[in-house]
Amino acid sequence: MKQSMRHTQIVDLVTQRGYISTEELVAVFDVTSQTIRRDLNELAEQNLIRRHHGGAASPSSTENSDYQERKFFFSKEKQAIAKQVAALIPNGASLFIDIGTTPEAVAYALLEHQNLQIVTNNLNAAHILMKKADFNITIAGGNLREDGGMIGEATVDFISQFRLDYGILGISAIDEDGTLLDYDFHEVQVKRALINSSRKVLLPIDHSKFNRRAIVRLGAIQDLDVVLTDQEPHEKIIRLLQQSGVQLEICCES
Repeated sequence: MKQSMRHTQIVDLVTQRGYISTEELVAVFDVTSQTIRRDLNELAEQNLIRRHHGGAASPSSTENSDYQERKFFFSKEKQAIAKQVAALIPNGASLFIDIGTTPEAVAYALLEHQNLQIVTNNLNAAHILMKKADFNITIAGGNLREDGGMIGEATVDFISQFRLDYGILGISAIDEDGTLLDYDFHEVQVKRALINSSRKVLLPIDHSKFNRRAIVRLGAIQDLDVVLTDQEPHEKIIRLLQQSGVQLEICCES
């Protein structure tokens, strides 16, 4: 693939997802990590992406002025998934919202709710939700990433103090054997704390995550209570969900 075509596709991916890791781009384009790093550096110099350690984000992904418009960057599939997640959460519930654009889409979908108790390590989600005066929002401390996520030992320790009704989990991939995967070891520690601190774990995930490979093991599909996606996953995953008693919700656009 020509470099110019690869650059265009990288920008498209970053725009669609808000953030994408270097490892994921290496897998998508089947090139070396050095090639991807050069690509990201060149695109960052043109202000087409925001470059940071481990990947790239949209240039406006951490700017407050952009948050009012961010819902328009969520795909229709993510909006449908987020709407279904919100339908499962009653008013007055307590919940944790994880890092990621799909959890942020869920945050938008929750704005019609009342009296939610929310803990999050996602500053973007907190900014979306803060307009509701009846929401009690608690932000986890830790190391701040450029994409608005908080991670680190302090984040894990903080989350571990809670016992919440729902956990809205974000992940990068599900392997064919049902292993939950991500790219960042430190972020995975936070996600494990979320799972352990939630009475019911909901995983909103678009269909592309079933075809990816990531390097850090988070857990197993059996750790979840509900998987919400836009297309039916392959048969092996469906069998694993059924055997584990995990609920599968296929979310169609309305």
